[in-house]
Amino acid sequence: MNFDSIARSALPALLKRMPKAELHIHIEGSLEPELIFKLAQRNRVSLPYADVDTLRRAYAFENLQSFLDIYYAGASVLLKEEDFFDMAFAYLERAAADNVVHAEIFFDPQTHTERGVPIETVIVGLSRAMRRAHAELGVSSALILCFLRHLSEEAAFTTLEQALPYRHQFIGVGLDSSERGHPPEKFARVFARCRELGLHVVAHAGEEGPPAYIESALDVLQVQRIDHGVRCLESPALVQRLARERVPLTVCPLSNVKLCVFKTMADHNLPALLDAGLVATVNSDDPAYFGGYINANFVAAFEALPQLGARQAWQLAHNSFEAAFVDAAHKARWGAALDAVFAQASNTSR
Repeated sequence: MNFDSIARSALPALLKRMPKAELHIHIEGSLEPELIFKLAQRNRVSLPYADVDTLRRAYAFENLQSFLDIYYAGASVLLKEEDFFDMAFAYLERAAADNVVHAEIFFDPQTHTERGVPIETVIVGLSRAMRRAHAELGVSSALILCFLRHLSEEAAFTTLEQALPYRHQFIGVGLDSSERGHPPEKFARVFARCRELGLHVVAHAGEEGPPAYIESALDVLQVQRIDHGVRCLESPALVQRLARERVPLTVCPLSNVKLCVFKTMADHNLPALLDAGLVATVNSDDPAYFGGYINANFVAAFEALPQLGARQAWQLAHNSFEAAFVDAAHKARWGAALDAVFAQASNTSR
């Protein structure tokens, strides 16, 4: 494929049009302010913000924790199965519009069960939206249950036991929330149990935490993917390992800037990750809070980083299929569709 024949001016449209998988999306982080207020009214929940604009103005985060404080306040409006359905379907409609063909969706049951919301309510509501989206929008999706790392491993075990009756409705487990001071090894036993159950395992590491957290996630938790992982470049030996073992990184550019991991998008190390041969992907993380869904992340990164061109766009989308927890037939079909989009763009540019 002749990537060099694709004009830079054609990139924004190509980024939006190309098929892609999203592998790092927190469904609670897709809860837009308008829907927060709609659900608050429906469920008679009082919010500490006067209106949508006031809430949006609060989205000025200094670090991960300052975001999480507002994130958990927003989640307080989720009480009924219909609330989880509405939230998930709204995200999947946006994903379909961004040409996402497959999404692996993180959800945080502890955020809800600690408020008295049964885990059944959460999983059934999300799953119903996913089935409808597949039927009506053509987007395939799967759920990954995340443990909150600022809570105890015992609490994670309790959550796992609560979720097991619905084992057929989620494909894996992850580890999210506050990274600093909560190394992966804190959850060694519960991840071992999840692997015994045949669940896929992933973990946030190397966003605010050091490269050592990435190594612990690989060695102790034996994860298959690293969520974020951008600080891996601080350890050349770790970079070599990630490249050699083809460990995917689910990178979230707008999130990284919003949470001050990088000062500006022009400072982001996405080009260096690709140059190192890593299986980097682009994702939206918590798009309602961080300024955009997956296409907005692609466009913002490519506008700010001139090292990124058509070849890197194709690679990032291809990596997302390689990193997805789906069978080879799906990966081949999506890969063929990706190649067709780039071939058309190449021919049009001649």
